[in-house]
Amino acid sequence: MGKKRIMVIFGTRPEAIKMVPVIKALETARDLEPIVVVTAQHREMLDQVLAAFNVVPAFDLNLMSDQQTLTKITVSVLSQMEQLFQKIKPDAVLVHGDTTTTLAASLAAFYQQIPVGHVEAGLRTWEKYDPFPEEINRQLTDTIAQWYFAPTERSRQNLLKEHHNDQQIYITGNTAIDVLAHTIKDQWQMPILDQIQPDAKLILLTMHRRENQGAPMQEAFGAINDFVLSHPEVEVVFPVHLSPNVQKAAHQAFDDNNRVHLIAPLNVIDFHNLAARSWLIMTDSGGIQEEAPSLGKPVLVLRDTTERPEGVAAGTLKLVGTDAKEISKWLNAFLNDPARYDQMAKAQNPYGDGHAAERIVNVLRQELN
Repeated sequence: MGKKRIMVIFGTRPEAIKMVPVIKALETARDLEPIVVVTAQHREMLDQVLAAFNVVPAFDLNLMSDQQTLTKITVSVLSQMEQLFQKIKPDAVLVHGDTTTTLAASLAAFYQQIPVGHVEAGLRTWEKYDPFPEEINRQLTDTIAQWYFAPTERSRQNLLKEHHNDQQIYITGNTAIDVLAHTIKDQWQMPILDQIQPDAKLILLTMHRRENQGAPMQEAFGAINDFVLSHPEVEVVFPVHLSPNVQKAAHQAFDDNNRVHLIAPLNVIDFHNLAARSWLIMTDSGGIQEEAPSLGKPVLVLRDTTERPEGVAAGTLKLVGTDAKEISKWLNAFLNDPARYDQMAKAQNPYGDGHAAERIVNVLRQELN
């Protein structure tokens, strides 16, 4: 009997980072064959990850375009994946998380009656538009999926609330933790560190989500800027997302502050090592909320809700939203209360042990053979 062919489909940088361990685990499986397909929903940032981990896609849809809309991405993925599924006829499809690529690829597989495995299944805020469009993307993907690779028990419980079959739910941990074993280096250097005071309290900042763009982002940036100006021992490194809206807001807020360093988006290895050497992380990203606890870094989450409440419950994350007073309160609390900082930095990581990918592959082997 030949190898079972597993088509692994993703289109953005965060998806790629978390699917790399799964691809590597599939490559070592004697009875399974990975077929990597990228939609390139985000071209440049995706390519950074592929290059960093030497992943060469079998198929690249290359669909990113100027001013692309969610509708355009969805239609393009549906159309191109239909043709690819009919040509390759994979035994199963793996998608990740909650992107438009994830939903559209899952729907295209369903139309061809190909079973779908959902990596990082079961995350929920239960708020339709927060985050948008991710919350609905993941709910609909879980409606389509046959196998649910839930990172935590809470994710499993979310799926059970929606009446998904418990026999098809597998708690694996999060593949984000697997990646850190390949990226964190004892000896590591990058040019931006030469511009920062050796004893500075370094804040790593990322912010890009659609729902935060505009007034919420401006308010958050204003609070961060005021805090840095008031505390000479604090510096910020901000790898600025390529979105024109984020670029504009970042430069308007920080160009006159020489202790806020705006840099281009980092490859995953540089980003993880910069995070490991930071004092604090501020983000509206999802994946960073999972990675930071393994690095012992407290996280201020610049969102009103999170689909990763395990980190909040464990004490590694604090939801602060984009309100300037709330952001300022917590920044000052960390600076003035080392015990509170240490409590968050040393909280137990709730997201797994670094073996999620091998668990996923073992389930696929069991289910398909």
